[in-house]
Amino acid sequence: MSSAPAPTTPGPDLASGQLRNLLLATIASAVGFWAWTIVGPLGKRYAEQMQLDATQTAVLVAMPIFVGSIARVPVGALTDRYGGRVMFTVVLGTTAPLVLLTGLVGRMGSFPLLVAVAFFLGIAGTVFAVGVPFCSAWYEAHRKGFATGVFGAGMVGTAVSAFFTPRLVGAVGALGAHVVIAAVVAVTAVVCWLALRDSPVHAAKTPEPVLPKIRHAFTLKVTWQLCFLYGVVFGAFVAFSNYLPTYLNNVYAWDATAAGSRTAGFALAAVVARPVGGILADRVGPKLVTLSSLAGTAVLAVVVALQPGQERVYGPVFLLMALFLGLGTGGVFGWVGRAAPAKDVGTIGGIIAAAGGLGGYFPPLVMGATYDAEHNSYFVGLSLLAGFAVVSFLLALTVRNGGRTDERATP
Repeated sequence: MSSAPAPTTPGPDLASGQLRNLLLATIASAVGFWAWTIVGPLGKRYAEQMQLDATQTAVLVAMPIFVGSIARVPVGALTDRYGGRVMFTVVLGTTAPLVLLTGLVGRMGSFPLLVAVAFFLGIAGTVFAVGVPFCSAWYEAHRKGFATGVFGAGMVGTAVSAFFTPRLVGAVGALGAHVVIAAVVAVTAVVCWLALRDSPVHAAKTPEPVLPKIRHAFTLKVTWQLCFLYGVVFGAFVAFSNYLPTYLNNVYAWDATAAGSRTAGFALAAVVARPVGGILADRVGPKLVTLSSLAGTAVLAVVVALQPGQERVYGPVFLLMALFLGLGTGGVFGWVGRAAPAKDVGTIGGIIAAAGGLGGYFPPLVMGATYDAEHNSYFVGLSLLAGFAVVSFLLALTVRNGGRTDERATP
């Protein structure tokens, strides 16, 4: 008499919480990105108020990006350990008073003090390193590109910042605008604590010490490869989203509100393209998506460097570049879920996210340092972007597990 087959253990119930947690995390990310990028749209205002030159303005705009990038590494590892619910609440709860402090210091007109506060405001940028492992854990392997792509649409916070921040300043004053934004961030932190829930997959994990996880992630070849790729595509997006108002003012003489509206359009185009990049990465493979993104970025950077004179020319060119960069950010992070060991996705994702942020830190500094005031030209900086895109294209050809299958790379 044959024995009955052993009952199978059902997998964790992911479906019931997927969409709700993904959407809440995306909203939290958008709010965090808004707070992270409030300095950029006001760069021209600060420059006039404090008599800053192009290099000083670039330093101020880039400062939040710096700490928001570096801190993503430990925040990603801490999310693996403590979960997204806790980390979203901590990051946004810390950001709210920093936004208010930015407004207070900006009113004082002290450039060194504003740079120092902007440095700590970068904590808001770590929200991305929280959401990637949080959302990824809620979805099956073949849908992780979709999850990280949709979550990446939280980059819309940069468009919100570019469009609404100057208008809020015009409506309620600089300090009043910062009070409003700080209140939005604080309310979002409370909502995260009350409404977010961590995936059952995360609950089943055995907590590991943070530092060994970070050290192990740095020993993996795929970490370095994807860091470079993401540093170019996301770095270019962040750099343009923060520095484009200054660029449009210097080159085409747009005022803060008009430049902010156009920057919002750029950011929104990239935001729309990011989940498309993640979905395409699931269907055709992240390598093809990433290669297409880098090729388009290289060509369009050359066109922008030639400085077209009419908006009907340079406007569509910037929008196309945003679309290609958005596809690339979705494609590269679609690669993380299949190329990184499952237990290290949060840590590796945090490192790669940090590389993306650092990729956005240096371009504004380079743009400010190489700006040709006599000819109102950023030719050198944009040529460097084209060159990095070409190098990244060649590197992407060598990265494993970029096809249609979702096999994971071995450590």
